[in-house]
Amino acid sequence: MDRPSIPPMEIRDPIHGAITVDQPESCVIEHPFVQRLRGIRQLGFSHLPFPGATHTRFNHSLGVMHLAGRAFDTCFRDKPFATREAKRAFRHCLRLAGLCHDLGHAPFSHAAEFAMPTLRALNVRCYDPDKVAHRLDERASHEDYTVAILTQSSLADTIRTHFVFAPEHVAQLVSHEVLVVDDFFVHQGYDIRFLLAQLISSDLDADRLDYLVRDSYFTGASYGQTDVDWLVSNMARHVDEAGRVSLALDKRALFAFDDFMISRFHMFVMVYFHQKSLAYEEMLKLYMQTPQCSYELPSDLEEYRKTDDAQMMAHLRGSENEWARRIVEFDPVKVVYQVQGPEADTNLEHRRQILEAAGIQAISAPGHGVVYGQRKPGFPPLYVVERSRQHAEPVDQATVIFDRYQDERCVGRLYVRNEDRQRAQELLS
Repeated sequence: MDRPSIPPMEIRDPIHGAITVDQPESCVIEHPFVQRLRGIRQLGFSHLPFPGATHTRFNHSLGVMHLAGRAFDTCFRDKPFATREAKRAFRHCLRLAGLCHDLGHAPFSHAAEFAMPTLRALNVRCYDPDKVAHRLDERASHEDYTVAILTQSSLADTIRTHFVFAPEHVAQLVSHEVLVVDDFFVHQGYDIRFLLAQLISSDLDADRLDYLVRDSYFTGASYGQTDVDWLVSNMARHVDEAGRVSLALDKRALFAFDDFMISRFHMFVMVYFHQKSLAYEEMLKLYMQTPQCSYELPSDLEEYRKTDDAQMMAHLRGSENEWARRIVEFDPVKVVYQVQGPEADTNLEHRRQILEAAGIQAISAPGHGVVYGQRKPGFPPLYVVERSRQHAEPVDQATVIFDRYQDERCVGRLYVRNEDRQRAQELLS
C-alpha cells in the first residue's frame, strides 16, 4: 500500500505572502547550516541607521527560493518536459540553489569577509582546478564557503537523501567554477544550466528581485520598490547559435527592467552605502587588522557553522581594542568629506594625505554602486525578446540604462574620530 503523501507546508512571509515548501525541501530548510542564517542580518550594520532592518539572510533565502520557482514556471510555461519527474528535478534543483545561495555568509554579511582564510585552506574539492588555480592563495569569499557547505558538509548528505540530483548540481548553479562532468542539465538535447544559473545570479535574478524589495520594506526606504510580478511574468528563454538556453525578458517589460536597475543603483547609494553602516564596517576592518585581534573565521565547516552576528559581538565585547569598543559602545567615526563621481577615489586620497600630514587618522571608504554586473565567463547574456518579430538582442544593446549610469556609481567618504572632526573640517575647508 502506498504511503499517503505529505502535504506541503506554508511559510508566511511579509513580502511574498505564503511560500509553499514540500517535504523534501523542508528537510533542507531545517538543516543546521540553513538555520544558521537566522543569526546573520541581511544588511550587516544597516540596522543602526535603519532600525527596522533586522531581517536576516534566512528570510531573504526563502524569498529567493520562492521567486526562483516562480521564474522557472514562467520560463518553461510552454515547454513540455519529457516527464513530470524531470521537470520536478530541475525545479527542485533551482529552488535549492536559491535557498542555499547565501549559506557561506560571514557574521554581519559582507562586513567580515576580510577575516576569511585563503581558498587553499578552505579546500573546496568540487571546483574546476583550471578555473581557481590563480586564486588559491587569495582570500576565500562567501560564495566559496557556500559551495563548500553545499558539497562537503552534512547538508550534502541531506540533499543526496531527498533528491535525485547531487549537491554539486545545486552548487553549479551558484558558482560557474564548480566542475560537474555529467549531463544532468541537458534535456531533450538542450542545456538549460545557463538559464537556471542566471535565475540565481545575473542582472535579472531571483536574488536581486527579492533583496531590493525586502530591504526597501524593512529599511523604510522607497528606492527599492520595483514591479517584481511584471518582471517575473515576462521572463522567457532564448536559444542562441551555440544551442545555449539562456534567460530572456519580453520587450514589453523593458521599462520595468530599467526601473529595476535604477532602483538597485539608488539602493546602493542611499541604503547599502549609508555613511553610518559603512563607518561600523570600517571600524570592524580596522580592528581585524590590529595585533590585538584574535578573531578568525575557521576553514573547518562545522566550526564555521557556529559563527553568526551574536558570536562576533560577544567577541568584540571582550576586547579592549579601541575599534572594538567603539563598535559595541555605538561610538562610530564620522564623515568629514564626501564626494561622488568617477574621480572620487583620487579626491579622497588627496584629502586623506592632508589630514594624515596634520596627524589626524583618516579612513578612506570609496563605495561603488553596481548598475551592470559582470557576466560570468562562458555565459551568454541576458536577452530581450520581441516575440512578434522573432527578434532577440542582448539587454545591454536593448537599453541605454547601463551607459547612462556608469560614471555616477562611486560615492567616496573620509571618516575621522568624532573628537578630530572639527579640526579636520577646518583643514579641508
